[in-house]
Amino acid sequence: MWDNTHLLRGVANVLFIFSALLIVYGLLRYVSQLPAFSLQAVVLTATPQRIAKAQLEEVVRDQIRGNFFTIDLVQTRAAFQQLPWVRSVSVRRKFPWQLEVNLEEHVALARWNKTALVNSYGEVFEAQADEQLPAFFAEQENSLVVARMFGELEEELLPLQRHIVQLTLSPRMAWQAKLDDGMEIALGREAMRERLARFVKVFPYSVAVRMPNARRIDLRYRNGFAVQPPLGAA
Repeated sequence: MWDNTHLLRGVANVLFIFSALLIVYGLLRYVSQLPAFSLQAVVLTATPQRIAKAQLEEVVRDQIRGNFFTIDLVQTRAAFQQLPWVRSVSVRRKFPWQLEVNLEEHVALARWNKTALVNSYGEVFEAQADEQLPAFFAEQENSLVVARMFGELEEELLPLQRHIVQLTLSPRMAWQAKLDDGMEIALGREAMRERLARFVKVFPYSVAVRMPNARRIDLRYRNGFAVQPPLGAA
C-alpha cells in the first residue's frame, strides 16, 4: 500500500478536505456564538388586539433561547402558538440581531357549546371574550358547518333587520335559530336557506301584522309554516 502513490495521494486529499471542513465548522461555530449576534429585539409585524402584552413578554423572557443563528424557530413558533387568541404564527430571522414574529389572531364569531369560542373559519378555540356573541350548539365536528350556515341565514334575515343570537344543529342534523327579538325558528334538515327566504318575504304582511309577538315559527312544511302564538294569547 505504501508503494501506491495514487492511493496515498487520495488518502492525503481526503484527510486535507476533512481537516479543512472541521476548521470551517469551528470558525462558523465560533462566529455564531459572538455577542454581536445575540438577539436584541423581537419585532411584531402588527399590534395584537387580543393578546396581552404581558403574555408576549413572558414568552420572550422565558422561552426564547439562543442567538440569531442558534435560535430554534420551530420551538419559538410553538411557544407563541400556545397563547390564547393566537390562530397561527410565523417567525423569521431578521439580520443581524432581530426576530420577526407575525401573529394571526382568532376573530371570534360565536360562543361554542357554552365552553369555548368558534372563529370566522369555523374553528373552535379556548379563550375568554367579554363582548356579546351569538351562541352555537352542535357536535364538535360540525363547527365549520354551523359557522357557514350562520352566515347564510344572517344574509337572508337582512330585509327584516334581525339577527341570530342562537343557532342549534341537533345530532339528527336539524336546525333551529333564535332571533334577537326572542322568536324561535325551526328550520328542519333540508332547504333551510330557501325556507327562511320564503318566510322573510311574507313575514311583514302576515305574521308581523296578525301576530306581532309570535314566539315560534315552524318552517318545516313544504308549502307554508306554522306559528305558535305568545303565551296567554287567545
